[in-house]
Amino acid sequence: MSTPIGDRFGGLGGGGDTDRSRDGRKPDRKTSRFSLVGAVRRPPAVGVVLAMASFLAVFYHVVDVVGGATFLLMEVTAVVIVAVWLGGFLQERTALLLTGVGFALALGGYFLSVPPSARALFTVGRVVADVFALLSGLSVLRLLNAGAWALFLVPIPTFLATYLLVRRRYVGAATVAAATTGFFLLTGDADPWVGLAAAVGLTVAVGFAGLDASGMRGMLAQWDTLAVVIAVMVVTTTVVTAVPGAGSNPALPGGASPSVESSLVTNADSVGVLGSIRLSPEVRFTVQAESGEYWRVGSYDRYTGSGWVRTGDASPYTDSSLGGPPGESERLVQQVTVKSQLDAVPAAWKPVQLRGRVADTAQVTDHDGLRAGTTLLANDTYTVVSERPRATTRDLRRAGTDYPTAVSSRYTQLPSSTPDRVGERTTEVLQQADASNPYDAAVAIERYLERTKEYSLDVPNPQGNVADRFLFEMDAGYCVYYATTMVTMLRTQGVPARFVVGYTSGQQVAEDEWVVRGLDSHAWVEVYFPDHGWVRFDPTPAGPRQAAEQSAVDTARAEGAENVDVNGSEDSTYETATPTEAAGTTPTGQTPDIGAINPGQDEFGNVTGIATAGDGLTANVTQAGAGGGDGSGEDTVWTPTRDDVAVGAAALVGLIAGARRFGVTGRAKRTWWLLRQSRVDPATDAERAFRRLEYLAAVVYRPRRPGETPRQFVEALSRERFGERAQTVANAYEHARYGRGVDADEARDAIDAVDDLVRQHAPVLRRLGGAGKPS
Repeated sequence: MSTPIGDRFGGLGGGGDTDRSRDGRKPDRKTSRFSLVGAVRRPPAVGVVLAMASFLAVFYHVVDVVGGATFLLMEVTAVVIVAVWLGGFLQERTALLLTGVGFALALGGYFLSVPPSARALFTVGRVVADVFALLSGLSVLRLLNAGAWALFLVPIPTFLATYLLVRRRYVGAATVAAATTGFFLLTGDADPWVGLAAAVGLTVAVGFAGLDASGMRGMLAQWDTLAVVIAVMVVTTTVVTAVPGAGSNPALPGGASPSVESSLVTNADSVGVLGSIRLSPEVRFTVQAESGEYWRVGSYDRYTGSGWVRTGDASPYTDSSLGGPPGESERLVQQVTVKSQLDAVPAAWKPVQLRGRVADTAQVTDHDGLRAGTTLLANDTYTVVSERPRATTRDLRRAGTDYPTAVSSRYTQLPSSTPDRVGERTTEVLQQADASNPYDAAVAIERYLERTKEYSLDVPNPQGNVADRFLFEMDAGYCVYYATTMVTMLRTQGVPARFVVGYTSGQQVAEDEWVVRGLDSHAWVEVYFPDHGWVRFDPTPAGPRQAAEQSAVDTARAEGAENVDVNGSEDSTYETATPTEAAGTTPTGQTPDIGAINPGQDEFGNVTGIATAGDGLTANVTQAGAGGGDGSGEDTVWTPTRDDVAVGAAALVGLIAGARRFGVTGRAKRTWWLLRQSRVDPATDAERAFRRLEYLAAVVYRPRRPGETPRQFVEALSRERFGERAQTVANAYEHARYGRGVDADEARDAIDAVDDLVRQHAPVLRRLGGAGKPS
């Protein structure tokens, strides 16, 4: 007779009494009821809840970024209630079938939620390719309708894990939850700590489920084993994610910082905001053009609070793929020569034509940007024709706010968790500047950030919402922080803006030639204006940034580093163009007056201690690893973050549990008990002295044999090696335990005798721990 599929699946859970009562008989299915209270009272439920919380945290993060967090919480609550109710009577085979049907309906609902224009692109091959892409690192947040995807899919694992929990299939429930989190780890949407929580939850569920039958005493006896396993997982996860290039800043003190370039212009589909970074002086490419520009690589529209994601798909480049900007523009032809490997196609905005072999594999992003289909190698060349927007300040001030729906919905998005104080501070800045239109608002925010924040490459790893932290809690940062904060501030006012990465113009070595290095990689802001398109703004202070770049190049030259100069760049003055107005170079007219700002203060009287190039003051700049954030040149003192404290606490608990598991704590306790005897009263002291003698003998000679009296044991010791001092201890013990009692002098002599024997026979406590403490 075959085993029902529900029983086979549930059998993975173990550790519960779902099918039989405590006396081994099957309960009556008509009257038996499973309850959530009964299930969660058992220790394995802790692991299930932790594993479920891990994947629910990722779902919540997704909807928090795109909107709908409140509805998600209501949905999860309703699903849990239904699962608890059905868990009381619904057979497991039926529950599995219901889960499968729900999954199919969820996918169908998501398909119908996609705009018709995108839905028309869905094919079987495309769907399969997208699934494989998700499993190989394609973030769920790249989906245009990621919020709907999350709301349709979250009930499936929530229902099944809760149902199995109620049925006390603890391992099965934890496996469902951990597998869901594992999917998000593959897509890159789950933080390593979330993955660790899922792994710990599964470990706890499996471990306690196996110990459940042995009762509470058995589980308490094995807590140290689970603690050691969990501590190892925590520390291992931290070390793995601390490897440079793993996608985040090294967590271990002294680790190498990533370069600005590696964190920005690899043209990946997401950009994280890191802590300290360094500058790479190596030449990346040269550009021949009539004028220098910002060589744009890509843009990002979806802000996650801790980084940026580019939504939408890329399509193969064709001659008709790119169009010009909606307003007046000026043609600029650029011939780019690659000097080292490059995974991007830098070009001035707005590119309209690409020539050369690069065009054969190039792609066009959903943001009208160019993207390399394959890695460009040294000496590869290509030509880009761009149409630079030529709108004047007057044009942009009069552009109005009649934004296309697709633009406003996509480029004003902010996470629901963005603190209200970001918008409140932005409103104050705009009121102070008397900004009455989006252009004046952009300039006011740009100047506010330039004047109130230092430029520094040496900053702590970001915690929480990057824009909020930079605006209110940080004194310094680099381009990623400035650009992220400006985009966020504009979006709080309903102004479409996006985060853009690429390179500044680089070093001009001839009238029409620029040398661009890795340290020229940069992040800035583009703001949308009706009838004119996207216009560039750059809130990063130009002077301090140029000073840091110049210093990096000078240092590299002095050290004889390779690939620092090309085409005579070593004989030319290093300059980086830093236009921060609109992308055109026509007269910009008057810019808004943001009010008088006293040196060292912002508009609100807050002390900043900084200044910007052009203010007539010296601006501070700190390079990564070069000194403190105050520009003093002193070594930065490492201070632990919350993650460091958590890892340290986990490691400490693991060490203690491991010491207990392997008997180290017991040995240490017995050692201390043997070496030191406190005075209580003569009778107690005499008995304790004999127990110490007995323990010492068990370690260095032999233990007391069954049936052997204290007198017989001591006589054997006296004959072999312990002499008359053992007799002294035995006499005091017998008097205290069986005879007339002992006085203080006799008890003291017994203690001193044992102390002498310990010093004589165990000077370095060798071989100690071979016997247990006597009773």
